Amino acid sequence: MNKRIVILGASQGIGAALVQHFAALPNTEVIALSRNLAKMQAKFQQANVNCFALDISQNVGAQLKDLQLQGPFDILINNAGLLINKPFENLTHQDLSDSYQVNVIGIMEATQALLPALASKAHIVNISSMGGFQGSQKFAGLAAYSTSKAALCAFTELFAEEYKSGSIHMNCLCLGAVQTEMLESAFPGYTAPTSPEEMAQFIADFALHSGAYFNGKILPVSSSNP
Repeated sequence: MNKRIVILGASQGIGAALVQHFAALPNTEVIALSRNLAKMQAKFQQANVNCFALDISQNVGAQLKDLQLQGPFDILINNAGLLINKPFENLTHQDLSDSYQVNVIGIMEATQALLPALASKAHIVNISSMGGFQGSQKFAGLAAYSTSKAALCAFTELFAEEYKSGSIHMNCLCLGAVQTEMLESAFPGYTAPTSPEEMAQFIADFALHSGAYFNGKILPVSSSNP
């Protein structure tokens, strides 16, 4: 029986690497979601990958209802993210609103909309950042990004508590430095020790095999700072 995986934020970086990794595994079907549909369709030619446009910055529940995705889905990976690197005093209301909409609110709305379509023992994996992990080293200019990623961690714990009597588990991976477009925008010239493909392999393995053993856990995944 096929494992059916939904990936939010699938057009580039870790999300695109996740699509490629899952698609290469036997007996899988991947639903790739991103606002950049053309980019996904150009990248993903595999027969077991289906791409759909989803703009997580607005009306996420309504968009998913219109897509009429047919479950059940075994894995949901909430990988969408927005990084704004600005001094705190220069952050605008729109900066804060956009950061929280993409990094927290949109993910909560997507999870809410997809919940009825999840399999009985589904595993939801939220992709956060070491910047949102309590007690980790913080970096100037990332107030909007890191606080919104911290909120995603809190959502993970709250969801697990609310649904602890069921069999759907949610966990959160706080990633360290991965060589993506997002990292390059925050730390120009920095070379990360981990590639998107390497991190995708770790995330996929965790999503496939660890759901039964973890629930509501916030797990740091980092070999370096940033």
